[in-house]
Amino acid sequence: MTELEFKSLAGQGFNRIPLILEAFADLETPLSLYLKLAYSRDGGKYSFLLESVVGGERFGRYSFIGLPARTLLRASGFGQNVLTEVVTDGKVVETSPQNPLDFISDYQKRFKVALPPGLPRFCGGLAGYFGYDAVRYIEKKLEASCPPDSLGCPDILLLQCEELAVIDNLSGKLYLIVYADPTQSEAYASAKKRLRELKEQLKYSVSAPVVKPTQSHPAERDFAKADYIAAVEKAKKMIEAGDFMQVQVGQRIKKRYTESPLSLYRALRSLNPSPYMYYYHFGDFHVVGASPEILVRQEKTEHGQSVTIRPLAGTRPRAANAEADKAAEIELVNDPKERAEHVMLIDLARNDIGRIAKTGSVKVTEAFAVERYSHVMHIVSNVEGDLLDGMSAMDVLKATFPAGTLSGAPKVHAMEVIDQLEITKRGLYGGACGYLSYSGDMDVAITIRTGIIKDQVLYVQAAAGVVADSVPELEWRETEAKARALLRASELVEEGLE
Repeated sequence: MTELEFKSLAGQGFNRIPLILEAFADLETPLSLYLKLAYSRDGGKYSFLLESVVGGERFGRYSFIGLPARTLLRASGFGQNVLTEVVTDGKVVETSPQNPLDFISDYQKRFKVALPPGLPRFCGGLAGYFGYDAVRYIEKKLEASCPPDSLGCPDILLLQCEELAVIDNLSGKLYLIVYADPTQSEAYASAKKRLRELKEQLKYSVSAPVVKPTQSHPAERDFAKADYIAAVEKAKKMIEAGDFMQVQVGQRIKKRYTESPLSLYRALRSLNPSPYMYYYHFGDFHVVGASPEILVRQEKTEHGQSVTIRPLAGTRPRAANAEADKAAEIELVNDPKERAEHVMLIDLARNDIGRIAKTGSVKVTEAFAVERYSHVMHIVSNVEGDLLDGMSAMDVLKATFPAGTLSGAPKVHAMEVIDQLEITKRGLYGGACGYLSYSGDMDVAITIRTGIIKDQVLYVQAAAGVVADSVPELEWRETEAKARALLRASELVEEGLE
């Protein structure tokens, strides 16, 4: 882009204009590029890496590196205590008592972005998470029932990504994107200079943190096994009494973790490649995840905007060999309890999308497929619809959050029961992690198979769906199997990574 073109766009009222530099990166990996472009500055504070593996065996076309962000949005508290803050360069520059989801929607409208054609779905914008408890900004009756908070992380935390690298894994090309604000003096020259600096950083020689074998730390559970089983029994009695149909009962596991969070991500991406893999450095804590499940995707199509939910429910541990694994799959998809639970969640997804979709457009495009991951396999289906005109990303989130697969049915009452049965605030677990792009697209995964590292402690959470004929012992085992990938990744780090 020439300076004349830049000034022309500024004259049209655009207040965010991307300058893009293209380079070859066919000899690099997303991790090596993250180390070169983001990690080298202050350990990568307020940066992130997003990757994807499709079908358990092939990397998605694009990987995204968010360079250290200057501005972030964070929200905490409920009812009269709710507070949303905009923080720039470490200083709070704006506060609001407004509903955080409405504030975020209004905040997005401040930016008129000059996007050239051909960019991927995420080309800058907001990236981060909506914790499970953000549902209390949607369902007011849940505001007063939140369990105690033992982690102290914001309920919503989004980084404003205005410097990023997009890796096209198909072509081997790298796109460096720097956004310029034409209201600032020398904006064009500064952005061009920054692109040159980033191109120079590509020449750096880097290595990942070396981890020597260290002491293995035991895992502790906030729910004793007997207490968890008692909670499941209590839920079953409520179901039998007709209170609700299904509820997800979870537990939190923690262990001391003193090594680099990036090393945990390296181990996890190798051990459990997944459709949504993410590493976030949020300053005083890190988020490392390999989620198999989309919460909701909103994207532009030739005919408007589409919305997708992909419910994933019904779980079996992976078997020791291919023959036993296939037998486990057949048993899973023919299990009456698992099928009934999955049908219930397909219906819930249809209902959620139906609230924001054009009449007659909601369709189940895939049903009862089986996806395999390192330690478990799941039944998965796909539900899509055409978004009503005028709907924003926050409208879509409000209609679909949190996932039925992490709450239950009917959804709101199931969440009330979760507040009664679980002993700690869920925090990030069961919420959403992903991006709200300047392009208008949104893609957020359910925050499962995810670890939080804070104050040298790793926190992992997992839940199992309880229905009328659940066997409490098996539900306990399911939570253990789901948490295993993160715990095993931490053990791999403790064993040493070169």
